[in-house]
Amino acid sequence: GKAYVREKVCQEYKILGKENFRTLTIIDTSRKYSNGTFQEIGHLVREIVSLAETCCADGADPSCYDAGSTALSEKSCGPDSPFPAHPGAARCCGQQGLERKLCLAALRHPPQPLPRFLQPSDSELCHAFRLEPREFADRFLYEYASSYSQAPLPVLLASTTTFLSMVSTCCISPAPTACFLKEKLERKTLSLLTLTSNRICSRFSAYGKDKASFSSLASLAQKIPTASFEELLPLAEDAAEVASQCCDSMAEDCMQKKLLEHTARVCSALSARDGRFAACCQGKNLMENHFCILAMPPAPATRLPVPPEPTNKELCAKEGALHATRFLFELARRHPSLPEAVLAKLYDSSGKLRGECCSSKDPSACWDSKRQRIAAELFPFLAKADQLCSQYHKLPFLEFKKGLRDSLAQPEPEPSPAPLEQLLEQRASFASSCCLPDAPPLLCASKV
Repeated sequence: GKAYVREKVCQEYKILGKENFRTLTIIDTSRKYSNGTFQEIGHLVREIVSLAETCCADGADPSCYDAGSTALSEKSCGPDSPFPAHPGAARCCGQQGLERKLCLAALRHPPQPLPRFLQPSDSELCHAFRLEPREFADRFLYEYASSYSQAPLPVLLASTTTFLSMVSTCCISPAPTACFLKEKLERKTLSLLTLTSNRICSRFSAYGKDKASFSSLASLAQKIPTASFEELLPLAEDAAEVASQCCDSMAEDCMQKKLLEHTARVCSALSARDGRFAACCQGKNLMENHFCILAMPPAPATRLPVPPEPTNKELCAKEGALHATRFLFELARRHPSLPEAVLAKLYDSSGKLRGECCSSKDPSACWDSKRQRIAAELFPFLAKADQLCSQYHKLPFLEFKKGLRDSLAQPEPEPSPAPLEQLLEQRASFASSCCLPDAPPLLCASKV
C-alpha cells in the first residue's frame, strides 16, 4: 500500500512541479486504462492533479489527502462515474477504506492488440499544434501512451517528451522540413526502443517469464534452424531476463542498456553462423540491429531428421520441463512458419499434460494414450498451420486468399460444419493477424 500514500504522491508533485506531474499522470493513466476514452482519462487526470495540488500544499491539513482520495474512490464506484470503466471495479467497490483504494489503483485494462497511434504529416502536426497547443499535447500523450501501454514508463516519458519538443521547435522554425528531418533522425533510436519494448513487455505480461523465454527460443529456432538447443536457450533466457528486470523498472536507462547488451550477445553468438544475422549485426546502431533481428522472417524449411520424442520417464523426471521444451524447440525449427500463438498453446498444453500424466497412478499408460492422439491429431494440425503461414508470407494477399479458397473447396476426409465463406474469412483473418512476427499474443491465443 505504500505506493499510494500521501508522502510519495506529494514528494513526486513537489519534485516534478504541477505541469510535469500532470504530464506524467496523463501518460500513466492512459497506459493503465488503454481502452478508456480521451474524455474519461481527462476526468481522472483532473481529479488526481487537483488532489495533489490541494493536499500537497504547505500548511494543508494532514487529513486532506486521505479525505480527498476517499471521495475519489466513492466517485469511481458511483453509478454514473465519469472515469474509465473496468470490469474489476465492482469487486473493488465491494471493499472499504484503504483496501478499496489500493484495489482500484491496481486495475489495468488489457493492452490493445495493435498500436492505434498513427503519426500525422508534419504540416498536420503543426496545424493542430498552432490551433490549440495544450489540447494537442494532451491528446498526443493519451493516444501514444494508450497505444504503447506496455512500454516501460521511463521509455514512454522520454519518447513523448522528445516528440513534443520536436513539434514545438520545428513548427516555429523558418525551415520546418529540414528541422523535422534532423529531429526525427535523432529520435530514431528512441522510437525503435518504444516500439520494441512495448512488444517485449506485452509478451512478458501475457506469458510470464518462463513462457516468454520459450517464445524467444522458438522465434530464434525458426530464424536459424541450424543452431542447436544449447546455443539458443541461453540467449532466450537472457531475453526473458531483460523483460523481467526492465518492464516495470523506473530506472531511466534500464531497458535501453539491457536490450543493447542482449543484442550484442545475440550478434556475437549467431553472426558467424548465419548470413542474415551477420547482415543485421553490421550496423553501428545496436537498437536498429535488434529491430532488424526481430523483423527477420523465418528461414526456409530445412530437411531435418524426425526428432526423438522424450521418453515417459524423462518427461516425469526432475528435468521434465526441459525435455518437453527441447522437443517443442525441435518442432519449431522443423516448422519455421508455425505462428507463435500455436507454439505458445503447445507450451501450455505440454505443461498441463505433464501435470496430468506424472501425477496419475500409471504415468506410462497415460502418456501412451496421449501420444496416439498427438500423432493422429496434433502433427497434421501443425503441418496445416505451418503451411497456412508459409503461403501468407510468400504470396500477395489476394493470391493467398484465392489459393486458400481453392484448398478449402477440396473435399475433406471429414467435412467441416462451417460454410466455405466463413472458414475462408476465419483463416484469412488468423493469417493476417497471427502469422506476423509482432502478432498480438492475447488476441492470437483466442484465435488458435
